[in-house]
Amino acid sequence: MIEIRVHGRGGQGAVVASKALAIAVASEGRYVQSFPEFGVERRGAPVYAFTRIDDKEIYVRSKIYNPDHVVVLDPTLIEAIDVTEGLHKGGWILINTTKKPGDFQEFCKDFRVATVDAYNIAIKYKLGPKASPIVNTAILGAFSKISGVVSLDVLLKGIKEIVPIKPEENAQAATEAYNSVNFKEE
Repeated sequence: MIEIRVHGRGGQGAVVASKALAIAVASEGRYVQSFPEFGVERRGAPVYAFTRIDDKEIYVRSKIYNPDHVVVLDPTLIEAIDVTEGLHKGGWILINTTKKPGDFQEFCKDFRVATVDAYNIAIKYKLGPKASPIVNTAILGAFSKISGVVSLDVLLKGIKEIVPIKPEENAQAATEAYNSVNFKEE
């Protein structure tokens, strides 16, 4: 089973990212779960979204405590919470930032680090307001590249199915992030 935890802030699209990934993977015949965790917080408050993927039926019904991969939509969350809590050694941590993976030395010892400037990609494709662009589809494209969990073509179909506004622009953002993600290939 592959377990993914997405960290974001309300309004950035963490929940939709989790659902789009699940829809894409399910279209390949694999089993998935996708669900959020948040309280009564408002826009801008921390939000978690979870995705489970397996080749057999999934019976676990809890939040993900020990993810294989972590996706961070807002880099300020790194200072606010432990985004790597429970992350398996050697797992991916994908961060939306203009920084390079080596700038996150605190993570490089135990985890594989990747970065992508999803913020400016989202602005380029006019995904949300300039002050708070919606970075979810861009980050999914980068995740597709680094993890290999789902191909870009299948992911783009999932994005177009679930994203109600600007599906083509969201697909272009995912493709650009797929092609521009920074990481060390093994």
